[in-house]
Amino acid sequence: MLKKGIIQIYTGCGKGKTTAAVGQTVRARGQGLKASFVYFHKDSDKQKSGEMKILKKIGVDIFCFAKKHPYLNKKSSRSCLKVKCTEALDFIRDVLFKKKYDIIVLDEVNIAMRDCFINENELMKLLRNKPKKLELILTGRDAPKKLIEYADLVSKIKKIKHPYDSGMKMRKGIEY
Repeated sequence: MLKKGIIQIYTGCGKGKTTAAVGQTVRARGQGLKASFVYFHKDSDKQKSGEMKILKKIGVDIFCFAKKHPYLNKKSSRSCLKVKCTEALDFIRDVLFKKKYDIIVLDEVNIAMRDCFINENELMKLLRNKPKKLELILTGRDAPKKLIEYADLVSKIKKIKHPYDSGMKMRKGIEY
């Protein structure tokens, strides 16, 4: 168990934010730490991402909320997504914080906040009330200034060049 956990943010428009959080989680599990991954806007039942499979195999607890996003699914209900994101914050505070995890990743939570599915003040309240020994990692583009100022570690991943720019599709095992 950690003596002191910090708040980390991986943000920016480059590829690798979730990958960095997965790597940190794998490292934590390798040292026997208890870990959980909370996905916003990703569906474990439909996406079958490689990281979800391996994280489950190594004993990471995975939870998915607000599984769709209007950018990828035009039929997504914004009001329903807002409810699901609020449920996620309640679940993190009321359930996960009490389970004595050493590390929790909130994947794409910055997107949920940017797109107004999560209230910035509610997320800040969650961060201020995290257990002292918990390492909390937030990922997603466009982390707001207030979050960046509050966090202990912030990495901004910048895209220089990406195959998507030339029309390449997502590749199994590389992008998911």
